[in-house]
Amino acid sequence: MKVSVISRSGKEVVRGGLELSNSATVADLQEAIYKRTKKFYPSRQRLTLPVPPGSKERPVVLNYKKSLNDYVDGNSDNITVVFKDLGPQVSYRTLFFFEYLGPLVLYPVFYYVNIYKYLGFEGERVIHPVQTYAMYYWCFHYAKRIFETFFVHRFSHATSPLSNVYRNCAYYWSFGCLIAYYVNHPHYLPVSDLQMKIGFGFGVICQIANFYCHILLRNLRKPDGPGGYQIPSGFLFNIVTCANYTTEIYQWLGFNIATQTLAGYLFVVVAASIMTNWALAKHRRLRKLFDGKEGRPKYPRRWVILPPFL
Repeated sequence: MKVSVISRSGKEVVRGGLELSNSATVADLQEAIYKRTKKFYPSRQRLTLPVPPGSKERPVVLNYKKSLNDYVDGNSDNITVVFKDLGPQVSYRTLFFFEYLGPLVLYPVFYYVNIYKYLGFEGERVIHPVQTYAMYYWCFHYAKRIFETFFVHRFSHATSPLSNVYRNCAYYWSFGCLIAYYVNHPHYLPVSDLQMKIGFGFGVICQIANFYCHILLRNLRKPDGPGGYQIPSGFLFNIVTCANYTTEIYQWLGFNIATQTLAGYLFVVVAASIMTNWALAKHRRLRKLFDGKEGRPKYPRRWVILPPFL
């Protein structure tokens, strides 16, 4: 089989094309491109079928698990694919590990080390019980996230652009330092004991629920499964499309009910905005894929992310 590899501008990426066996897969093609270019390793490649000029259709992305014959018209022995360089990549486990490691390590520094004396705050520092519980709650959350990264999550994509490491670390690490600074500040005024217990109690319940939601999502992506999108079900997924985001947002709401800082509430607002955009996109995608037509199941009516509001 003769494979022509071109860029989106029509320029040849691999001069003269590639000769592959008729049983070759898309993964074989990616390996062959890497051997010829010495630069574009498979996870850095995005291969699509060409679209006619002026067409508004989205190009078909080649699945690395499929045979090239699945994308060939008729009995043709030739195929043209469009190559896009995705840039340097890292595994999602690497990305998540580093973005969660920062908050896990940096927050206790503000609790255990009296950095405030170097910032002009003299006198003895009194640590309130809520500050201790907040530190444990915070560290438990990010330790859980790292555990889930390595032992629970199954990722739909193997890699992410390297630039996301810097962006995500800046987001998580800076918010971690900002919240830790104010919660552990010498002038921090704790909330009432009852409010603290309600906040942390609600938050812990949401953390446990969030973990169970991740287990359910893991079971949707079995290694020997069909792949692709499926309708999540069970537990909170029976009423909310993105129950994992719901419990994530509400667990931070519980943390902030207990600690009551402006920095913490700002983090909740920003995180909720980001996850709401993700949830709306996923909800629309699932409703479009499962429209009840041509034998496809119909996506049930559910909240998107924040019952009873959205």
